Amino acid sequence: MSVRRKFDEQLDTLNNSLIEMGAVLEQAISKACRALLTQDIALAEEAMQLEIEIDDRERHIENLCMKLLMQQQPVAKDLRQIHAALKMITDMERIGDHAQDISEITIYLSTTGEKYIKRLDHIPKMAEATIKMVTESIDAYVHKDIDLAKSVIDYDNVVDDLFTTVKDELYELIGANVENGKQSLDLLMIAKYFERIGDHAVNIAEWVLFSITGTHAKQKGIIKE
Repeated sequence: MSVRRKFDEQLDTLNNSLIEMGAVLEQAISKACRALLTQDIALAEEAMQLEIEIDDRERHIENLCMKLLMQQQPVAKDLRQIHAALKMITDMERIGDHAQDISEITIYLSTTGEKYIKRLDHIPKMAEATIKMVTESIDAYVHKDIDLAKSVIDYDNVVDDLFTTVKDELYELIGANVENGKQSLDLLMIAKYFERIGDHAVNIAEWVLFSITGTHAKQKGIIKE
């Protein structure tokens, strides 16, 4: 087997590992959201346990990247791809952290036995949108799809708009009854964590663009600082 063919096979292993880590992230976000909606403590704990697997996968991918750098002789575009993967897994690990944070608040809210002060209509939409962004950003990396990476960056507006809607609704509830304040702050924090997940997905997409073009998105003015 030629050196280049072996290197390409290892890159395929890296791509598959990123896809698998993305799938675990999708589970964590989805379970955290379902646990919130149903006030299911056991499901929230399941979502939190996935953080261990996410951390393990981050270390595994980091080791793969180090082996590729040390054992092979990558050309410039290969170096960009490996460098981008190392940056991506940092954001992916933080997404797992935020899913865990959401689950921790869910457990607290569920133990109080209080009903929600409003229907959670927009937070599930935030979860759905962020899952889409995370999945598509990784797909863009694997398939070297510039247009898909850019669409992920653009889609962050959807998450930001939903966050603004949730925030405005909660502020209105606090204004109507100050006793709504404590739960409103908890729900606002959850919405903020989903908004941050979207931001990390944007970061991943930016590194995808770098891996393909050699230029980071912010340097090209594709998105705002």
